[in-house]
Amino acid sequence: MGVMRTKSIEQSIAETGEPEFELRKNLSALDLTVFGIGVIIGAGIFTLTGRAAANYAGPSIALSFVLAAVCCGLAALCYAEFASTVPVSGSAYTFSYASLGELVAWIIGWDLLLELMLGASVVAQGWSQYATLFLEKIGIVVPESVAPGSAFDLPAFVLIVVLTALIAIGIKESLRVNLVLVAVKLFIVLFVIVAGIGFINTANYSPFIPPSAAGEQVSGITAPLIQVLFGLEPTTYGVLGIVSGASIVFFAYIGFDVVATTAEEAKNPQRDLPIGIIASLVICTVLYVATTLVITGMVKYDKIDPDAALAAAFESVGKPGYATLIAAGAVAGLMTVVMTLIIGATRVTFAMSRDWLLPRSLGRTNPRTGTPVRLTLIIGTVVALVASLTPIGKLEEMVNIGTLSAFALVSVAVPVLRRKRPDLKRAFTVPFSPVLPVVAALISVYLMLNLSGETWVRFLVWMAIGFVIYFLYGVKRSRMAVEERGEKVPAPTDA
Repeated sequence: MGVMRTKSIEQSIAETGEPEFELRKNLSALDLTVFGIGVIIGAGIFTLTGRAAANYAGPSIALSFVLAAVCCGLAALCYAEFASTVPVSGSAYTFSYASLGELVAWIIGWDLLLELMLGASVVAQGWSQYATLFLEKIGIVVPESVAPGSAFDLPAFVLIVVLTALIAIGIKESLRVNLVLVAVKLFIVLFVIVAGIGFINTANYSPFIPPSAAGEQVSGITAPLIQVLFGLEPTTYGVLGIVSGASIVFFAYIGFDVVATTAEEAKNPQRDLPIGIIASLVICTVLYVATTLVITGMVKYDKIDPDAALAAAFESVGKPGYATLIAAGAVAGLMTVVMTLIIGATRVTFAMSRDWLLPRSLGRTNPRTGTPVRLTLIIGTVVALVASLTPIGKLEEMVNIGTLSAFALVSVAVPVLRRKRPDLKRAFTVPFSPVLPVVAALISVYLMLNLSGETWVRFLVWMAIGFVIYFLYGVKRSRMAVEERGEKVPAPTDA
């Protein structure tokens, strides 16, 4: 059966040496760690921390971040094992092709495109709001007709055009800019933590875990699926509030998996990829927990401004100038997130076109830049149009469901590949397999069930579109299908 075709690891690695599809090996462990921090620390630290503390867990939101980090850490271990064993572009898509078959690989690739392209669009809109706010603070006003929320969001469009051009020039050049922006972002996050410590009132930490209370009643398609399926009553605060908070702040960690999409461009993938994935996750967890402890120490949890927690916290202690600095940090911070997500989307689509599940001409790399320029321009154009023309605030949860489904499938794929290919040299292995990978998959599914029924319906529609494309195009034209039929592999010019 065609859809169950799996591609051997050796074949995947051999294809990376084909001249027309060859990516340059430019990235070190430091590049990959900075890349990971660049995408993880984004809107989460500037907005999500306060909202989750105010509405879900109070000061114990710090525990929610730790719990979410443990969940991500389990998935990260699975990604690290795969990325170091199969150092090929495409992340979860490539891993599942080798273990679960072509159809599952297509599903994951389609999921990742949803996560990365929609994620870049959503974050670009958030960047546009912060950029407009920052420009106003320094005396520059963006006309209302092209401001965020208008029919055409000009700042978001310009941002994506500039970043797409930079990514097309080359991955190393992109990451040099990324390094500078990440340094600015980390400086401002550390500044907030250090400056805020002096304004902490320890009385605000009491009670650290606020008593449980009934949550807001939501019914119908907008209610979390778990509530609909099991008739659970929504609650906030208490121990369940910490768990609910974890499912909200989990999304502040989304992005470490993007590090795995650049596997093929790492100089020493067996060593550098596990370091890049796990180091970026650990560093971000420490910064997140420190930031939440500062915010909930400066302002009583029930008085936190859920929309602009950090800026409002400093304004409440008579430091409005810090709010401008925080807006500047958000502008630098979100820029790196958008860039990293676009790079991830191009690398996943590149891997799919190299397998001919999408038109193979899309995946050609430019001999001068060593990057898939045509593909980068196509994806950048789509993201720019979606970000500037669509009110996609309601689609944010779609990013999360795409990511979590990929996490679940990658986690399951680790023990499957171990059973199928025990002979493979693994530079990094997940401890306590298959228990840890199964736990990682179950946690991902549980967090998916906390998303609304509306999100699930949209997700199923997106998947249905993916199935139509696969069965009309990919199943007959894929590289594996052509080889299975014993046909001559077309020359590069035949694409």
